[in-house]
Amino acid sequence: MRIKKVVVLYGGVSSERSISLKTGRAIYKALLKKGYRAKCIDAVGKWYERVIREKPDIVFIALHGKYGEDGRVQGLLDVFGIKYTGSGVLASALSMNKLKSREIFKANGLPVPDYYVIERSDEAKIKFIPCVVKPVDEGSTIGVSIVKKRKDFRKAVEEALKYSDKVIVERYIKGREFTVGILGDEALPCMEIIPKNEYYDYEAKYVKGMSEHICPAPISEEEEKRVKELALKAHKLLGCKAFSRVDFIKGKRDFYILEVNSIPGMTETSLLPEAAKVVGIDFPELVERIIKYSL
Repeated sequence: MRIKKVVVLYGGVSSERSISLKTGRAIYKALLKKGYRAKCIDAVGKWYERVIREKPDIVFIALHGKYGEDGRVQGLLDVFGIKYTGSGVLASALSMNKLKSREIFKANGLPVPDYYVIERSDEAKIKFIPCVVKPVDEGSTIGVSIVKKRKDFRKAVEEALKYSDKVIVERYIKGREFTVGILGDEALPCMEIIPKNEYYDYEAKYVKGMSEHICPAPISEEEEKRVKELALKAHKLLGCKAFSRVDFIKGKRDFYILEVNSIPGMTETSLLPEAAKVVGIDFPELVERIIKYSL
């Protein structure tokens, strides 16, 4: 199928709206460079009516967080028979839900940090310290806290519950942070992330100069092979398609999977495009490949 017209669906109503706007604008510019007829549509109100009127060959989903990355938009586009980039309904929903994805990884022998779940109606009991408290279905480290003192635990749970009905509490693993981008059926070079803050939080992710990215990561060939294998397995177990990014923390014994991002940040300075650049794929080419792999 020859793709000529692409609608970039961006913005939306999630807590990650501002990041999605940046992702969408970058993708739009890349599409124009590649000669596509592109148009941006903000995913607010009856956005689907505007998409239908445009009759695009494909929709490039540039949405992050809820109502975009969690399968709902994908389901609506499926109903109208409109092609779109990236993962489908189930893979998107599983990737967004840290509890369900962890259950799948654990059942298949992939390493994840020890964890338990607190629901809104539960008493906030602490099982281990230090720990990381995070909403089950949010991204960009929104609502995430590292708890090192028992007195701070309840406040961290209350903060996470602002964003989700369930909170995942995982054992804190002190170690180096890594990420592996997936493009098509291949893992891109592993990247180490060195945040200026205690961990790779919202500020470290989106404020220039607040983190250092090293790609290829300064690890052994065996470690590189191991982390890329884990990333591909995680991507495939959830049923992801075309592209994703898998985040890790490296403890004393192994790399532990933190999450799979089915629609990772896609500005020219985001992690996935940085890794693609290392193997000679510039940003416009990356955007075009994602379209091709999605079809």
